Amino acid sequence: MRLRNKITGLLLGAILLGTSCNEQDLLDLNINENAVEDIDMRYLFSLGTLRIGGEYENTRANMLYAATMIQHTASTAGYFSGDKYFYSAQYSGAYMERHFTDVIRLFSHVITKTSEDPNEANLNAAATVLRVFDLLRMTDMYGDIPYTQAGYGLEAEENWFPTYQSQQEVYSLMIADLKAARDKFSPSARSLGVQDFLYGGDIDKWKKFTNSLLMRMAMRMSNVDPSTAQSVFTEANTSGAFTSNDDIAFIHYAPGPQGVNRNGLNDGYWNTYKYSRDCKISETFLNWMKANDDPRMMIITGGVGNPDDASTWITDPEKQIGLPNGYNSTNLVDAVPPGTLDGFSTVQQNFSMLNLKYLDWEDPYYLISYAEVELMRAEAAVKGWISSNPSTHFTNGVTAAISSWVIFDPSFAKTGPEIQTYIAGRGFDAASNADKLKLIGEEYWAATYLNDIESWSNWRRTGYPALTPTQDPNAFEGNFIPRRLRYWESEIGANPENYQAAVSRMGGDLFATKVWWDGGN
Repeated sequence: MRLRNKITGLLLGAILLGTSCNEQDLLDLNINENAVEDIDMRYLFSLGTLRIGGEYENTRANMLYAATMIQHTASTAGYFSGDKYFYSAQYSGAYMERHFTDVIRLFSHVITKTSEDPNEANLNAAATVLRVFDLLRMTDMYGDIPYTQAGYGLEAEENWFPTYQSQQEVYSLMIADLKAARDKFSPSARSLGVQDFLYGGDIDKWKKFTNSLLMRMAMRMSNVDPSTAQSVFTEANTSGAFTSNDDIAFIHYAPGPQGVNRNGLNDGYWNTYKYSRDCKISETFLNWMKANDDPRMMIITGGVGNPDDASTWITDPEKQIGLPNGYNSTNLVDAVPPGTLDGFSTVQQNFSMLNLKYLDWEDPYYLISYAEVELMRAEAAVKGWISSNPSTHFTNGVTAAISSWVIFDPSFAKTGPEIQTYIAGRGFDAASNADKLKLIGEEYWAATYLNDIESWSNWRRTGYPALTPTQDPNAFEGNFIPRRLRYWESEIGANPENYQAAVSRMGGDLFATKVWWDGGN
């Protein structure tokens, strides 16, 4: 037995000695030589950019809520929650759900990894601008949000449960970050190149985009902090914002090969999901275009009929019918003139549909347009913030809004005389200052069709156009156009202390709760 133990011990020692001598070889076996250990941050930047226009959240926040609340579109289908002010936890929180965990995380990681490298100054600056763009949307939709710690969970443990900051503080931080990013763009740093799906690496256009965002933010806060708003606006305008439709900030998408390469909003409206079968151009919007002889009407709508069957389309402008907001397929019959529903057995097909020509996968996804910038300049001129002629800016803005539709399809082109006749008919030059602001607000609403989160935000600030809330007995909180969307419900359990602090500060997590720039806390 003793001999056996000695032999066993010797064998074990030999094994251990052999193992220790080959320890590095064993460790090397754990290294995957095919794994990617480092990545060009431009690829993550590209991915973050494309995901801004993702289908899931844009279908829910932009299409099902914002577009119907702002009465660009209407639907009798109950899942179009904004039409009758229903509450869907998934839809209301969708933008927060997807963008905090994806888009913001990507941009924040790029910012961290490039912050100390002067050669990556352009990438760092562009990621900062798009991070601000997306968080601006977020705070405008929800109010108080995590900003400083948002998307930085990979960088430090203290960011795992991010603090919600007041919207006023968030705006101040965003303005500072945008100015710093604008000043960081450099021709001597590495170009963004083809990884830039907005401007292909043109940093002059990035600077204009940054200033245009600053102007948007300034206008948003103009009712609650007019002196800061004026200062931010005039500085950005002087620094140089958009000057033509060539400057428009939109994401360039493609037909594929993957879903991320496609315009997600259009994937919801048509293409994969075809939700526009269930929504039509709102009676409010269509009647407004008719009343003003707006040349965009037969751009906005493709006609009455079955969108899946072009042979049924009625494209006579005189026969276009907008769908009134606030009805279902049962009570709609009492809200429209007799005979309106006689043309097609499917109720929705008796109303003017969305034009499929601007719903392709590769069509632009707008972030901010030159038309918006000129209309903001018109408002600033009326307010006395800038000394230029408000009529010039109004004309430039409306002209840009109409002419930019050719980016979607060449058949949307309108002649100069058509556009000028329309502008003259608006009567801007002879209007009082109060009526000038009304006209600017209405044209901004028309110019931001499809970018309905922005339409809704500007309507909350200005009150234009004048919209009549729908009346449905099942409206979640009451028959009023929501002032905000409710937070992503997962935050109640996942980040309870910070969620509750934000709700207490704002005065509630309700549709009726106003955000700071809308007169809330």
